Amino acid sequence: MRLFVAVTLGDTIETQATTALTRLKGLAPRARWVPPTNLHLTLSFLGEVEAERVPAVSEALVRVGPLHAPLVLTIGGGGSFGSPSHPRVLWAGVGGDTKALGALQADVAEALKPLGFEPEHREYTAHLTLARAKVPRGDRELAECVRALQGEKWGEARVDRLILFESLRGKYHPRTEVPLSKSP
Repeated sequence: MRLFVAVTLGDTIETQATTALTRLKGLAPRARWVPPTNLHLTLSFLGEVEAERVPAVSEALVRVGPLHAPLVLTIGGGGSFGSPSHPRVLWAGVGGDTKALGALQADVAEALKPLGFEPEHREYTAHLTLARAKVPRGDRELAECVRALQGEKWGEARVDRLILFESLRGKYHPRTEVPLSKSP
């Protein structure tokens, strides 16, 4: 099973993203665009995991949820990874309570470490992936999308749960949902 832990951003952001992505796709038609229903913020990518390990992963996440209160994020603006003239990845920016999101991500990584999932060694930077270039050298058309995202504001999202997703044939299926239940 190909698994990852993430938070989702709700209907308001999904609606705004649908409108924006329709417009942006026209600027970079050759890119691989993320369907709005698949938009999420990855906290930990686990990769291929045997089905018998899923209960232990779920158990680890259940211990993290009560340590965190729900949080509010804002989505707007954007940027890219890769060469500025030939980006490989287009993303929307994440603002709001990013400190709480970073603490949540760190606790998820720490909870999964005893199960053999090594955390990434770079600092966590929240971003909402929108599209990827189909070619390894990047897509110059995505650079135009970065400019088009400047000044965009997609609204607020209330994050109130962790979700363990399975990625199966391009669709994301929730396997475990854990409420963020600490009182603010």
